[in-house]
Amino acid sequence: MDFITTQIQSYCEKNSQPENEILAHINRKTHLEVLKPRMLSGHLQGNLLMSFSAMLRPYRVLEIGTYTGYSAICLAYGLAENGLVHTIDNNEELQNRILENIKLAQLDSQIRLHIGNALEIIEKLDEVFDLVFIDADKLNYTNYYEAVLPKVRKGGFIIADNVLWSGKVVSDASDKETEAMRAFNQKITQDERVFNTLLPVRDGLMLVQKL
Repeated sequence: MDFITTQIQSYCEKNSQPENEILAHINRKTHLEVLKPRMLSGHLQGNLLMSFSAMLRPYRVLEIGTYTGYSAICLAYGLAENGLVHTIDNNEELQNRILENIKLAQLDSQIRLHIGNALEIIEKLDEVFDLVFIDADKLNYTNYYEAVLPKVRKGGFIIADNVLWSGKVVSDASDKETEAMRAFNQKITQDERVFNTLLPVRDGLMLVQKL
């Protein structure tokens, strides 16, 4: 994920809106107490998710991959009045932590947590989404995309994280995750149902608008 120098990263963070107190607390606690803290969206990507949400003012948001709730909270900050974020994770061990973080952010009524198999949960959600954020197991990215696209409104957006996969997508790596991300990126680029842009932000964000 080190696509830019530490100096540039630091400069960008210093010249961006700081994390609020709640997000900074979640960031710190996640790094101290939870495995694989690099899975957290973090300051700059969190700001970007907040900006996307604030621009769209979505009524319904779906997140696939909650982790400790940082990105769900960022997405919820931009919701329209009476808006709701549905967020899905398969790790029951994180459930209490996620709910505590949502409560700390005072977003209990704006974020609904689902624990279980994402594809099964998506199928049961009778919603039309303005914005979807995919940040879960890489082998299922294409499956998640196909599952959510029919539920996204025309003009709505899907954002997929980690599409550069630590730069491995342009390397000689041939592991299953890297191959899955290459296939996903190619599929989106060739999909005439959408307009897409791959942003080299953090570990890569694929921005997709449904036509």
